[in-house]
Amino acid sequence: MIYEAAAKSTKEILKPKFRSVVWKSLGLTVLLFFGMWLGLQMLATNYLFPFLEGWTWITSIIAWVLGVGVILGAGFLLAPTSAIFAGLFLDEVADYVEEVHYPDQRKGTHMPLGDSITLAIKFTLLVIFTNLVALMLFLFAGLGVIVFFVANGYLLGREYFQFAARRYRPEKEAHALRRKHWGTVFIGGMVIAGLMAIPILNILTPVFAAGMMVHLHKSLAPEEEMAHQFGR
Repeated sequence: MIYEAAAKSTKEILKPKFRSVVWKSLGLTVLLFFGMWLGLQMLATNYLFPFLEGWTWITSIIAWVLGVGVILGAGFLLAPTSAIFAGLFLDEVADYVEEVHYPDQRKGTHMPLGDSITLAIKFTLLVIFTNLVALMLFLFAGLGVIVFFVANGYLLGREYFQFAARRYRPEKEAHALRRKHWGTVFIGGMVIAGLMAIPILNILTPVFAAGMMVHLHKSLAPEEEMAHQFGR
């Protein structure tokens, strides 16, 4: 079940609809980082550098540190930041999966924009916090790898399955369905965490995870979907 869902989502990653979500999220992320860099440069030029007039070597170091700092920060925050923007477009991924693989079944409904933004930000903050904790444990206790996969497996599985389930049912029912199949959802989250652990490729995590969890949700709740479809 999990293998089939992951395999289907992997095959679809390079499809135009999936690629468009990746490019849109990356484009918005690059614009954000560029705006941050430009803003820092303007603040330094207008307020800090005049104060340090005559100390050319200090201003040169500060300018270099700002540039390097933005690059390093972008490298660390690229995946989680792009995940925020990708969260705004995940319904497009789910719509495509439903149209191609489940054309005869009831279509899911889009989450309200406010809920999508809240879910994306909450998820991203949780992942950043968990990864920081994992890094600290790895440095001081050697447990980082285990914590990374267990914690992210839980968080990723929970949030993305919740996204897929809420397209078909109220939030309470989605929670109940996730708890009922918590083991399967957790293992699915571990698969997603494996992709997120790979640099560069981790920018594909949101579209892969959304597609995979739509497939997984369809596999876990076929009878319930049929009941909804025919109004029973």
